[in-house]
Amino acid sequence: MYIRILADNITKDTLQAEWGLSLYIEYKGHRILLDAGTTGIFADNAQKLGIDLDEIEFAVLSHAHYDHSDGLERFFRENRMAKCYIRSCCKEDCYDRIKDKYIGIKKGMLELYADRFAGIDGDYGLLPGVTLLPHKTEGLDKLGEKAGMYRYREEVWIPDDFSHEQSLVFETERGLVVCNSCCHGGGDCIIEEVQRTYPDKKIYALIGGLHLFKSSDEEVFKMAERIRKTGVEKLYTGHCTGERAMELLKEKLGDMAVQIYTGMEIKI
Repeated sequence: MYIRILADNITKDTLQAEWGLSLYIEYKGHRILLDAGTTGIFADNAQKLGIDLDEIEFAVLSHAHYDHSDGLERFFRENRMAKCYIRSCCKEDCYDRIKDKYIGIKKGMLELYADRFAGIDGDYGLLPGVTLLPHKTEGLDKLGEKAGMYRYREEVWIPDDFSHEQSLVFETERGLVVCNSCCHGGGDCIIEEVQRTYPDKKIYALIGGLHLFKSSDEEVFKMAERIRKTGVEKLYTGHCTGERAMELLKEKLGDMAVQIYTGMEIKI
């Protein structure tokens, strides 16, 4: 399994960076795009890296936020065939009520590209050894309310329960590799959901942001300890994790925690 980070908040060379995330994944001869960042820079970076977006068979949207979805317009122009798999409950309705800001999928995109989006429910087998999992934990709306994240439906504000979020899970020789781009429900929660779904398999790695950039040091340390106790071996994280949280994760988890960046290669 091979992963190349096409877009992240930071970069270490001439590739572009932005607030967003996009991953190019090769798995047993198949090519998958997970998220497309905020703009089209993931595609510019892919071109510089020699990655042909037209060869991607499947796209996956991890959740209905702009910094993962808005670059899909560029992807749909460069790849005319691949479907993008989303939770069927995904709508253009996500807001940050603390900032009084719309943070969802670009308005009109779901209708404009209706033929390119594939809404799914429950555990969905994308390929042999590759599954898309929804949240299976109750009460996540409390986390949404705490973070000021809401969905506006039928003129009613509803705390986000992140039912539009999904994990992309790969079976590898080293164990399960779980990609969840922002882990709004908590990195430990994501791991435990996958463990319950695959009780006889170990989880090797979690890849994605942890949404800790607004968290206190104490909250980060507690999350790090909970993740450590799950037994996961590697934590590749960046984007919404935040610089301070990354420092604390490294302090608590050592080499288990790895900072991702635009252009980074992960081979499993």
